Formats: sequence, C-alpha cells, structure tokens
Amino acid sequence: MTAAFWDRYAERTAADTDVPVLEWTQYPGHGPGIELLGDPRSTLELGCGQGDAVAALAGGGVDATGVDLSAAQIEQACSRWGHVEGARFEHAEVLGFLAAADRTWDAVYSIWGALWFLDPDLVLPLVRKHLTPCGKLVFSHAPPVPGAYGCQGMYGAAFTADPMWVYRWSYVPEAWTDLLRRNGFGHIRARVEAAPEPGKLGTLVVEAELPSSVRPGTNG
Repeated sequence: MTAAFWDRYAERTAADTDVPVLEWTQYPGHGPGIELLGDPRSTLELGCGQGDAVAALAGGGVDATGVDLSAAQIEQACSRWGHVEGARFEHAEVLGFLAAADRTWDAVYSIWGALWFLDPDLVLPLVRKHLTPCGKLVFSHAPPVPGAYGCQGMYGAAFTADPMWVYRWSYVPEAWTDLLRRNGFGHIRARVEAAPEPGKLGTLVVEAELPSSVRPGTNG
C-alpha cells in the first residue's frame, strides 16, 4: 500500500527542471541550503524522490546516494540525473536499506521525505549506526498541527479515489530535540523556519550531529 501511495504521488509531481537544487523548505529560493550538511564527502538521502538534491550534491563532487520506496520516483530520478557522476539512486524501503547497509556516510538527510514517515524509534538508531563520527543528520518537513503529535494517518489524493494511506510522525522542535538526544545525537538545533510571507506555514528544520567519541554501530 505505501509504495503504491508514493508511485501515485510521483505521477502528480513530475518535474521538468534541468538545474538540480537542494532546498529544505516548500518555498523555492527561501531558507537554508546545502550549507546545513557541512562539508561532507558522502551523503545519503532518505526518500530522494526525483533526485534533485542528490544530483545537486553530486554535481559539487560529493559521493551522493538517494534511496526511495517508489519505483516510479527512482525511475524519474535515474532518467533525469543518472548521467551525473557520483549520483546513485536505490529503489528500496529505507529501514531495510539501512539495516542491510555495510557502510557509513558523512551526512544523512531527508527533505520532506522518508524520515517524516518512519517511526523515529526505528529509524534514528539505524541512522546513527551509519553515520561517520561527527556525521550530520538533517531533515525538514511541515510543523505539526497544534495539539496533534506523534503517529498520524493521512489519505492521499481525493477522498473519492481508491483509498491509499501512509503514517507520519510529527513533533514540535523540543520533542525532536529530546528524541535525538535519547538516541545519542548532540549539537541539536530544531526550529521552525519562518515562511517568506507572514501568516504562511513555516518549515520544521532539524540538525543533529553524531559525537566524535562515538563509533558508528555502538551505543556510546
């Protein structure tokens, strides 16, 4: 059901730009950019969609990998950016991909992507295991609806369409800070990036770092 949800989403959101960009907010040209990842030599995007961010990083010399559950999204990503040296796209479920991975990355990130749709109690330990010392985790998505926190269900497309749904996990910045700290991360900065126009919805942006004293795959 979940893969079909994102395949249908891919059909509605096909892009046609020839210039890859990495932007954390839903407003083009607004907010922070690649600099939030630091200066990584290798990156992994969780829920890479059509691959714009992966291609933008690879174009700057980064060993950039993206993983996505949707075959349609990966097909579009390979079609658009498969020619970019250093860009790789993997069709896989994120938790399974991380559990089977035998390498680490300098930065793991998610832009309105898979991290929003995965139980943090499951995904954060796996991310931590696959980060290099001082590696960064950065992600963004919508702020939670006030008073509605934790696991939530959502339907895709019109309510008259064939029912497809996914679950997502939404928390205020303070709750994300606590979750990340309990999973061994430090240097945490969680906040809502204001929209470019007053009254519009902002963007939750979270940065965290793996301490240098912790080896990947250990519990501290």
